[in-house]
Amino acid sequence: MNKHLTQTGISRRGLIKGATALGAAGLILPASYRKARAEPRRGGTFRIGFGHGNTSDTLNPALWDQAFVQVMGNSLHNYLTVIGPDGQLEPELAESWEASEDAATWTFKLREGVTFHNGKDLVAEDVIASINHHRGEGSGSAAAPIVEPITDIRADGDKVVIFTLEAGDADFPFILSDYHLPILPTEDGEIDYTNGIGCGPYVLESFEPGVDCQMTRNPDYWKSDHAWFDRVELYAILDSAARQNALITGEVDVIDRPDLNTIHLLERAGANIISVSGTQHYTFVMDSRVEPFSDNNVRLALKYGVRRQQLVDTILSGFGVVGNDHPIGRSQRYHADELEQREFDPDRARYHLREAGVDNLTLDLSASDAAFSGAVDAAVLFSESAAEAGININVVREPSDGYWSNVWMVKPFSAVYWGGRPTEDWMFSTAYAAGAPWNDGYWEHEEFMSLLRSARSELDEDLRREKYVEMQRLVRDEGSTIIPMFSNYVMAAADNVVTPEVIGSNTTLDGIRATERWWFA
Repeated sequence: MNKHLTQTGISRRGLIKGATALGAAGLILPASYRKARAEPRRGGTFRIGFGHGNTSDTLNPALWDQAFVQVMGNSLHNYLTVIGPDGQLEPELAESWEASEDAATWTFKLREGVTFHNGKDLVAEDVIASINHHRGEGSGSAAAPIVEPITDIRADGDKVVIFTLEAGDADFPFILSDYHLPILPTEDGEIDYTNGIGCGPYVLESFEPGVDCQMTRNPDYWKSDHAWFDRVELYAILDSAARQNALITGEVDVIDRPDLNTIHLLERAGANIISVSGTQHYTFVMDSRVEPFSDNNVRLALKYGVRRQQLVDTILSGFGVVGNDHPIGRSQRYHADELEQREFDPDRARYHLREAGVDNLTLDLSASDAAFSGAVDAAVLFSESAAEAGININVVREPSDGYWSNVWMVKPFSAVYWGGRPTEDWMFSTAYAAGAPWNDGYWEHEEFMSLLRSARSELDEDLRREKYVEMQRLVRDEGSTIIPMFSNYVMAAADNVVTPEVIGSNTTLDGIRATERWWFA
């Protein structure tokens, strides 16, 4: 499947000046591959069962936090840029872009002929209001850290938008593909997200948070070679057994996050298993503000107390690789493969406990399959290995409903999944920057922040790599997140669901674009 960024041949020049028309690029495949696929055709109701969904879910893109709302958002809306099946950046609502020599000023030209669901034409003011929705201290947006470097956005007529950054950022066009940053219609300088109006492939019919979302095809969608289904229905089915049964009995057509331990049952029932590698990783995060996690020696003891390969083999059934306590995937440009892989070492764990001034340690670890499929079992395996180092972990099985609002970033030690991000800066800015809304370990590190700011504007590739490698080392050795494994994106589909080449870099369900790109045979 896709190799990300430089491995796809993407270049700095290609980022700084992108002028390829989208057209049918999303479905361009090798001839031999196309022959094996039925030609796309319209029709049918496409139903997805998610292992995600909360009663706190919202149409506000600033607060989207998991696959259910991500797919809903991508079905209703479009973005300035998107990541294609080969990992390269493609234009969407932006027809082209170009940067100044220092990559601190970016000019985007908007596509003609795009209308919102209410008939309004797409203009530059819509882009400005949509991005400004995430800017400022009071935005509360999870995307606030990645748009913070923007100092000014202005229009040059109806179809040109100019962004000014506080410093150069050669990755800036990638940022605008973030699922929090859809373009919505503006009125009096602000967007109204409550009605679900966008310019995407489907039109909102109904939405019940934590339950379902119903949408119908947008008859005026500007991409004539996308959006094949007449209707899309999204269902939150948090229980993995119920989710798999819904697929087997034909109640849904696709599920994400199948139980990997019983995946053979889905294959026996005739389902197609889709597995793609990427940046998705599973973590046990510690609140660095509170004892005992405020002591880095305690954090290191826990990092040495986990059998990583056991988790990959048992929890992921081999659908993944071991992690090294930093969030950068092996396929990414600046992955620090030179860092020694951390292994299970109870003697070193005991050493760090002694350095922390304790002989043994007792902790509660919150987990639920809402965090990731098999999270409770993973926590139990962690507790068994950690016990060999004198660390007693009491696994607290939390309810799936409300996990992301009542446990994540609330309880001091919990299981979490991350989809990852396409670039190193993006991932670090989202989850490790001091004060970032999704910094779930509440970790703050002055040297890390200095490197983060300087690496973003560094245009020398060698120097930039050095800085990102050092950031990975700091997170690995001083951070408050245990990252034992990277998981493939695994989905299961009915045998009549046809997919083009599936995007796997940093989100599930074809880069959250399944509703737009897939069809029925």
